[in-house]
Amino acid sequence: MADSTESESRKLLMRLREAMAGDDAGQARLDKITHLIADSMGTEVCSVYLFRDDETLELCATEGLNTESVHQTRMRMGEGLVGRVAKYGKVVNTPDAPSAKGFRYMPETGEERFSSFLGVPVQRLGEKLGVLVVQSREQREFTADEVYGLEVVAMVIAEMTELGAFVGEGAALSPLHQQAVLLRGTSAQEGSAEGHVWLHEPRVVITNPIADDPHRELERLNEAVDELRVGVDKMLEMSLDGDKEQMQVLEAYRMFANSKGWMRRMEEDIARGLSAEAAVEKEQSQARARMSQVQDSYLRERLSDLDDLSNRLLRILTGQGATSSADLPTDPILVARNIGPGDLLEYGRSLRGVVLEEGSVGSHAAIVARALAIPLIVNAKRITTEALNGDHIMVDGDQGLVHLRPEDMVSAAFRDKMAMQAKAQERYSSIRDRPAVTTDGQTVALMMNAGLMADLPSLDSSGAEGVGLFRTELQFLVRNKMPKRTELAVLYKRVLDAGHGKPVVFRTLDIGSDKVLPYMKPTDEPNPAMGWRAIRVGLDKPGVMRMQLQALMRAADGRPLTIMFPFVAQFEEYRAARAEVEKTLERERRLGHRLPEALDVGAMLETPSLAFAPQKFFEEVGFLSIGGNDLKQFFFAADRENERVRKRYDTLNVSFLSLIERIVERCDTSNTPLSFCGEDAGRPIEAVCLAAIGVRTLSMRPASIGPVKSLLLRVDLGALRKIIADARHRGDQSVRPAVMDYLRDLGDPGS
Repeated sequence: MADSTESESRKLLMRLREAMAGDDAGQARLDKITHLIADSMGTEVCSVYLFRDDETLELCATEGLNTESVHQTRMRMGEGLVGRVAKYGKVVNTPDAPSAKGFRYMPETGEERFSSFLGVPVQRLGEKLGVLVVQSREQREFTADEVYGLEVVAMVIAEMTELGAFVGEGAALSPLHQQAVLLRGTSAQEGSAEGHVWLHEPRVVITNPIADDPHRELERLNEAVDELRVGVDKMLEMSLDGDKEQMQVLEAYRMFANSKGWMRRMEEDIARGLSAEAAVEKEQSQARARMSQVQDSYLRERLSDLDDLSNRLLRILTGQGATSSADLPTDPILVARNIGPGDLLEYGRSLRGVVLEEGSVGSHAAIVARALAIPLIVNAKRITTEALNGDHIMVDGDQGLVHLRPEDMVSAAFRDKMAMQAKAQERYSSIRDRPAVTTDGQTVALMMNAGLMADLPSLDSSGAEGVGLFRTELQFLVRNKMPKRTELAVLYKRVLDAGHGKPVVFRTLDIGSDKVLPYMKPTDEPNPAMGWRAIRVGLDKPGVMRMQLQALMRAADGRPLTIMFPFVAQFEEYRAARAEVEKTLERERRLGHRLPEALDVGAMLETPSLAFAPQKFFEEVGFLSIGGNDLKQFFFAADRENERVRKRYDTLNVSFLSLIERIVERCDTSNTPLSFCGEDAGRPIEAVCLAAIGVRTLSMRPASIGPVKSLLLRVDLGALRKIIADARHRGDQSVRPAVMDYLRDLGDPGS
């Protein structure tokens, strides 16, 4: 690139910095900038459009168009050439704008005089801020150098917008990170929490986007990249004995860190007048823009690797982001793009809640959040770009809502809701030690789900009669290598000790689908929820299953032991797993270890196929637990990770309840103990309906036991069963409306 062009670009950036260094108000600064850009590029027009809301752009400053159109001209995302630039984050460069696809004529601007059009996005780290446009009467296509130069200027405008340089009247010039924001996500763990934002990876703030000395900036960039490369090499050395997938990620890091193209583009940005930090972030912003358009999962992962590497480089250059857990506020709500189970466990119960920009309801983070009993919202788009450390935040895990910097009326309503929930919990504590006996004398056993030692104190405080599901996979997920048998035996012994004789059902390793061990080679499956997971993995890798069975038997140390196999789809799978139990028992006997006083072996019914298994299966299996979450998604063919369909089908659908009734009848015939485990077991209305059709053991999160027991104590299961039967006879799709009418007569249908 010619030195003269680079010199002109630097001159423009210097003039821009001078214009922004004064005491002018935001509007005056924008006006100066449009004049400077038009003058420097030799165009008749320069305009800045900024977003006034998520979908609407507003003309905020112009040189060359009618000044009366400023703050009056608006367009939707994707509308006109400007809207196209904003929607797709791509440059539009045309010598004949009126003839270009998507052109929209704005008569109030007077732009009919201008033919050439060049628009570049104003964006920062994937956050769309606006569009920068230059136009001229002459029909010409702008050169690559001119396009590149305008992109550099747009980068500076993005940074200045982030720093509040253009604050003025109106929504488009309102200050960032100060307004109240409502974000909608997906509830992955229920509950409500209020606190202050703690960013897992604090955003880097660039205060010096324009370089004083390009040569010094190049030196700083090279020094930082050298440090980055050394760090990546060290990580690789430390991971030589690690798993293959982790090595592949680090190799991708090293490839990008040594990419000549990446370095060349950043060096060119610095030559244009950007600081080292701004050059890195410009490349990062463009990578994120590309990532949002890419469908190929492999390419998205590689772009994500580059994004992570850019974050590391920015922290080296700025020294920012070196906070520690010691700096946590007293009421932290964690905000992150995504987070692994190990990192989340390190924060532990100090967190009030978690909000993730990505993630899923079945992710590792969701499992840990449930174990920690803290509200979790996933898929909260833009949360990491909107939130700043210390921001006031309210998390509604029941509705999947995030109130960031809420207004006083919202805060008051939210606190009223939390106060009502706290009052209800006080009411529930008064019935903690009462058995769940309905008004018609039916007893329902209420158990709790657990997965960490930290859960076990809830066994007494919640009033649970035992642990209906202890998830054993968490101890595998939070490690970088397979845990040892002795370590697992110690942990399982502590769980049994903490149970104080109450029953504890250990579910064997349930991995696969969305729970992939960091040290196990992942399988490339188009639909992993229906793929190689749970019992299928255990039977294909019997060594892991035997090791876990040995650890459980040694932990029991002569006490009763209950083991449950997950995701059993057919009788033969249960028989094969049961055979492994018998082999392990015999081996433990030969080794002289104390055997369990009693051994109960059951299965989770999570696939419709098992409901239709031979009667012999129901006679042989020790017990069954309906895994409601998976069974529901397979029954309705509705992916529980897909927000568009997962709430489309009701648990109280007559067809689904008929399937549950069939399972109840088959278990009654064979005297097979049956329980229901899943989110619906902890929802009071669903829970009483399940009890009404014959499920008399329910397992749920500890916080749900009080509300479920409270409603059970006030219902007549016989009457409720008749209501369900009548709804079915009428041909109702769901029994919910009829059940809600019955519960309203009790005085509190939502309790």
